[in-house]
Amino acid sequence: MSDFKQLRQQARRNWQELTNSKIPVIYLGSASCGIAAGAGEVLESVHQVLKKLGRKARILQVGCIGPCYLEPLLDVRLPGRPRISFANVTPQKVEQILKKLLVEGDPWQAQAVGHFDDGDSHRDHTGFLEGIEPFFDLPMLKPQVRVVLRNCGLIDPGELDHYLARDGYQGFRKALRLSPQKIIAEIATAGLRGRGGAGFPTHKKWDICRQQPGKEKYLICNADEGDPGAFMNRSLLEGDPHAMLEGMLIAARAIGATHGYIYIRAEYPLAIKRLRRAMTQMRKAGLLGSKIQGSSFSFNITIKEGAGAFVCGEETALIGSIEGQRGMPRSRPPFPAIAGLHGKPTIINNVETLGTLAWIMRNGAAAYQELGTSDCHGTKTFSLVGRVRRTGLIEVPLGMTLREIIFDVGGGTPKPFKAVQTGGPSGGCLSEEFLDTSVDYESLAAVGSIMGSGGLIVTDDDTCIVDLARYFLNFTQAESCGKCTPCRVGTRHLVEILDRIVAGQGMADDLIKLQKLGETIKRGSLCGLGQTAPNPVLTSLRYFRAEYLEHVKEQHCRAVVCNELIEYRVLPEKCTGCQRCVSVCPTGAITGPRSEPHNLDAEKCIKCRACYEICRFDAIAGDAIVIKSKQE
Repeated sequence: MSDFKQLRQQARRNWQELTNSKIPVIYLGSASCGIAAGAGEVLESVHQVLKKLGRKARILQVGCIGPCYLEPLLDVRLPGRPRISFANVTPQKVEQILKKLLVEGDPWQAQAVGHFDDGDSHRDHTGFLEGIEPFFDLPMLKPQVRVVLRNCGLIDPGELDHYLARDGYQGFRKALRLSPQKIIAEIATAGLRGRGGAGFPTHKKWDICRQQPGKEKYLICNADEGDPGAFMNRSLLEGDPHAMLEGMLIAARAIGATHGYIYIRAEYPLAIKRLRRAMTQMRKAGLLGSKIQGSSFSFNITIKEGAGAFVCGEETALIGSIEGQRGMPRSRPPFPAIAGLHGKPTIINNVETLGTLAWIMRNGAAAYQELGTSDCHGTKTFSLVGRVRRTGLIEVPLGMTLREIIFDVGGGTPKPFKAVQTGGPSGGCLSEEFLDTSVDYESLAAVGSIMGSGGLIVTDDDTCIVDLARYFLNFTQAESCGKCTPCRVGTRHLVEILDRIVAGQGMADDLIKLQKLGETIKRGSLCGLGQTAPNPVLTSLRYFRAEYLEHVKEQHCRAVVCNELIEYRVLPEKCTGCQRCVSVCPTGAITGPRSEPHNLDAEKCIKCRACYEICRFDAIAGDAIVIKSKQE
């Protein structure tokens, strides 16, 4: 029996012991989102409470399971019972939860946000039955289909045993028995397309690279996730680093690479820490280094920490950064698959693309084809953020509509829906009429947007579309490397025009200028950053032109966002004198006794919007300011 088989069998025994534990098991969401919400303090409280109660329990720090709006999430599995989830847990709540469950034996279902069955009650005597995946009872998780995120929130990302027990590295071992051509053919049959944004067929890039002469080839994992509000790649690396690393082994075997790089931004310290630990475990298990698993295949990985430049998400800029140069795009051709890192054939795949490979190799291309649509196979991870009730990390089959994602998975918006920005700062702003659009590469492109790496920013009536477009243009303008004139100068002029419009200084021909300038930037820019930077402006102009015209012709912001166009006041007929606005006003502009209508001093008001946001009675109004004289 090989060392790996022994390692895997021991991992299965350990996992079975965990899932059939005779003592309670406590799972704590300990990804960046959970830690930011206070998971560290909750963990400390768990230890203290267990000691106080004189009870024992196994504690697992797991990755993000998805519903970031519920963090910190603490789950408890009592022997013989399903795992139940408690949300927004504080150190003060820990004792109450554990006392009920561990001392009184009360399942306390009424206080739980949901439960899920991880399938272990249905497994055979080895603890495994292929195809059985966790059944989630949480409303946000029930509609999802998990391929890439199958382990996130279930396993301790620091334990190789947990990954091996859930069939980890079986996809790579299968690939090790196949020729590179057969691996590429399997990925081609599966129909996997690059999840970094462009959606280029993965197997085509691989085949081009494999056919290039020479033995020195490189594989790069692009983990330079820079879109505002995007955290899909970070969450996978924090919650299941071996999934991506196994994918790197499969891809390297297919293209003939002997060295790989993980290009990851330094702002992801937890992901980097867990990657380093996982790579150490791989080396000890004979899964990294020379002659892996006794084969002729050798592969090593280097982690390269980037400085956080958005433009380094572009392939050639990323390569330049690894080479020690300034991260700036290069003219193509030649493409990296032919001449990339150090002039050698190089494949760059993003985290999610690599994280999908093991599932495909393990379950087969036919199983992957069953997910998604007839033209777009598989699933896609998204960071669902903005004005949506259930924010967090999701994975859904391609072909699901925007309406299903926003309302069924995300729970809808607190106020009437206005728009969704798909694809981050490079994507488009789509109005309500496109809610039934299928989320796939071609359908989104047909309406002027893109899938991108997976950012979905939802807005409602409290969002000003012009201000939103300006926000994204400010971001891309600041992140432009400055190499080509259309992007460097053009985006700056777009921002200047938008600045004028939101300040009530817009001119009659500004909308025409925005349209022409945006189209020119798209045609003339060197790389994808410049070619997609105008998308938020062009799509919002197309679908929300009336809102632009209100800003230009009437100096009116219907969302009460653009400060230069509004002045706040209290509506005495609606004000109950609850003093919530008084408590949040940073300048003391709002005054008045409790239970009586308050007053707002316009001269002291800094228009921070805090009173408007907190008022439950719609007693704060944002009135338009007459500023037409400024244009004269």
